[in-house]
Amino acid sequence: MPLSDIASAPTLRAPTILVFDSGLGGLSVFRELARARPDARFVYAADDAGFPYGPRSEPDLIGRVTAVMDALIARLAPDAVVIACNTASTLVLPALRAQYSIPFVGTVPAIKPACESSLTKQVSVLATPGTVKRDYTQALIRDFAGDCRVTLVGSTRLAPLAEAVMAGETVEDEAFAAEIAPAFVHEAGRRTDTVVLACTHYPLVLERLRAVAPWPVRWIDPAPAIARRLSSLIGPVAFAASPAPLRLFSTGHPLDSRLVERIVGRASRAGELVPMSLPAVGSPAASGRGRGG
Repeated sequence: MPLSDIASAPTLRAPTILVFDSGLGGLSVFRELARARPDARFVYAADDAGFPYGPRSEPDLIGRVTAVMDALIARLAPDAVVIACNTASTLVLPALRAQYSIPFVGTVPAIKPACESSLTKQVSVLATPGTVKRDYTQALIRDFAGDCRVTLVGSTRLAPLAEAVMAGETVEDEAFAAEIAPAFVHEAGRRTDTVVLACTHYPLVLERLRAVAPWPVRWIDPAPAIARRLSSLIGPVAFAASPAPLRLFSTGHPLDSRLVERIVGRASRAGELVPMSLPAVGSPAASGRGRGG
């Protein structure tokens, strides 16, 4: 290659990917992104000061997420953003995409692939109440369910149970069994064969869910599809860096390093856990810390 061509060749630069959730649940998505894109610089941001998102009104949640995103994008200048939260994605993605030119990848219930692969045509969506009631979720069912019967299950306790397990607390099998029981439907000679995990907390305790399920089903975790979508938007891997660099921001308390290690699979390093001060963006809907997705 002539020296002039070398001089004019573009410099390879690791893309900066911002992964956003209301807490630590979205680290289940980060794990898959890091496997798919070892060349990327990752920033994980948890809006734990705004948790929980579920009880917020739709205008309040849109205002909250867009204001936090304004501050994060101004500070970090990411090349792409992954909204690793079903509750936020099913409501706020259109506003974010209208406001920014960078790519946004959302986390929404995987109803289309679930219904396409179901043999019994009995599919359940295990989610939070906020995701269940969204018009976006209802539209996915109308557009992609076809001849499938889709059962929506909005659990109020499953995400906190997952948090407790991640924190090393003892959670009895009966507690998990009670939360997932409505997702297992047996009627007219057909029973559920596919369960969509529509909260980023749920893949963190998938082995516990499998263990207490009344019968075997296919569990659909959206993280691999999110990773494929992100890669298609930012282009092929340019070079590998292992492990993927990671910074973790939080709008409230510093993230719990023990929980980060349990989920990501490695201990956090000096300077990685960064509390982030933000301008006032609306009061939390309820008090207390949370890590919900």
